[in-house]
Amino acid sequence: MTELSARRALAAAERTHAGPDIWCEDLVRIHVTDGIEVQALQGLSLTVDPGEVVAVVGASGSGKSTLLNILSGLDKPTGGRARVAGQDLGTLNRRQRIDFRRHTVGFVFQQTSRNLLPFLTAAENVAMPMVIANRAGRRQRARDLLDLLEVADVAGRRPGQLSGGQQQRVAIATALANSPAVLLADEPTGELDETNSASVLEIMRAAATEVGTTVLIVTHDPTVSEHVARTVQIRDGRTSTEVLRRTERGADGVEREIAEEYSVIDRNGRLQLPSTHVDELGLRERVRVSREDDHVGVWPDTPSARRGVEEDES
Repeated sequence: MTELSARRALAAAERTHAGPDIWCEDLVRIHVTDGIEVQALQGLSLTVDPGEVVAVVGASGSGKSTLLNILSGLDKPTGGRARVAGQDLGTLNRRQRIDFRRHTVGFVFQQTSRNLLPFLTAAENVAMPMVIANRAGRRQRARDLLDLLEVADVAGRRPGQLSGGQQQRVAIATALANSPAVLLADEPTGELDETNSASVLEIMRAAATEVGTTVLIVTHDPTVSEHVARTVQIRDGRTSTEVLRRTERGADGVEREIAEEYSVIDRNGRLQLPSTHVDELGLRERVRVSREDDHVGVWPDTPSARRGVEEDES
């Protein structure tokens, strides 16, 4: 058994917390620039269980990068609560935050140049976090991680000698060096072409599963969601919808991927309808809501819709 496989086998025993690896409740983040307040997060709630690989998607300005900065300990929320691997981020002092970023979370940036030191080889980059943490067995673990990410053949090369896809694979290995409970990735395929993007995402998912790490990928690219079982969409600073994917084998023996979309309802009963439904049905300003035995109906506020609801209720 390799060191990495042993790590995976011991992951459950090493957990010092119960419950989800990522838990957010009513997160609010207000930025003030030149006296103007911008509310990046507006009561966002999110739960990610241990071992999940989740993609968070949203348009530019939706709040996804702000969420990632809070979860990595680089920023603090204006309101609400957040826990990562059992640690309450609101109670950490400066020293504890440094330790949190060294050991509890790993981070992969979009810009490959931010992930790796240009004057170190791939193997030396992977070993560097372990040097800072004074961890033993650094060389062997670096070799194991590069092998796991399928870039062991470039261990002696510097970042400038690697392709973009190779650089991101080495960056993922570096982020996993200190066995973080959670891996956070900010647009990890933003600078890659479609082929390399798919390859990096698949190897990231496989590597995280092997070492027992929970993964949260933040991106504006909707195609990323095709590589994960769960996709969370952020809109206007709150989680709005989730898509869950699973594979089922039909009666004909053929496997098919099933994707189901859900709206997210918060503890105050608020939800955001999918934008396609809103646009196609012309839902504006106010809507008519009707409670049925096992569901709720929503209609646009038009005379014909009002008559139809009244007839159903009678």
